[in-house]
Amino acid sequence: MRATTNLGNIVRIQLPNIRLYVRFSRLPVAIRAGTLGRLCRRMLEYAAQVVVCGAVTNSLEELDRRIEILRDEVRRALMAGDTVRANQVRVELRRVERAWHDAIDAVAAPDDAAKAAGPLGSILSVRDQVHQALTLLGVPSAPKMVVAVQDVFFAGELSSEKVRHLRRDEERSFRSSPHARPYYLCSALTADRLIAARGLLAVSTWPISRRIVGPLSGRVDFLTGAIHVAEQVGRMSEPTLPAKRLLRRFATSIPSAGDSFDALDPATVAEAARTELAVHQDDDQVQRDVAAERATSQLDERQQLFGSTLTVVSQSTTER
Repeated sequence: MRATTNLGNIVRIQLPNIRLYVRFSRLPVAIRAGTLGRLCRRMLEYAAQVVVCGAVTNSLEELDRRIEILRDEVRRALMAGDTVRANQVRVELRRVERAWHDAIDAVAAPDDAAKAAGPLGSILSVRDQVHQALTLLGVPSAPKMVVAVQDVFFAGELSSEKVRHLRRDEERSFRSSPHARPYYLCSALTADRLIAARGLLAVSTWPISRRIVGPLSGRVDFLTGAIHVAEQVGRMSEPTLPAKRLLRRFATSIPSAGDSFDALDPATVAEAARTELAVHQDDDQVQRDVAAERATSQLDERQQLFGSTLTVVSQSTTER
């Protein structure tokens, strides 16, 4: 490695096949080559991590699309009675699914430097951490809320990216081995069309009416989550600053829950949430129960967990 100073505060660093120009706000009079070498290595390691993470994310999306295409091919081959072709495609499907799991492991792998510098974090798997957070909230929730609750109360190592990819993995597991797990992380279902509600996760062991979301459910679930979070904060001997911030996120959208951050009280937030919840809860429960009856009678087990699929009806069919 060779380092030379240029005009002003720019340092040119020459590595094999790489030339870097680094601008410093204050360039010292003398810079040791070892210091610059360490700087270069850190910059290159960071750049490599960014490239790898981006490549893995793109690979996951491509593998998802490939898996869906192969599944369609298997179904078409079976419907046509071509078992030879179906078996060939199934072999390829298993290979692509293994690649998908390898890509997930690459995204979820812990950072070595963080492991060396800090605590080991949660020993639970990603799905168990998500289940833990959802159980505390008690309602269908978005990945960002799941990550926030896990981080505040359980010191987990979740990210929204991990949580988003997890639901597809759960559905694949249920397709291949139904009821092999004690619970599945599934979708909330829309009350009108009984399809997967975008961006909401639920737990398969919940009653189906709780996993239904209707016109009033968004507000009802928000207030229910606020009560559970407030109760959890109230059980802490000394609430941490992140816990207070999370409670404040709920309180700012609830009337009479608290005027300022310093005066925030978990019991007050919970009581204010219960007061508003009483206004909407009965009507929401009626809508959920009606939709739950439809789902139970119209959907199979997998669809009750992950939603029905919309089918396209051709114009010639509707004219008959």
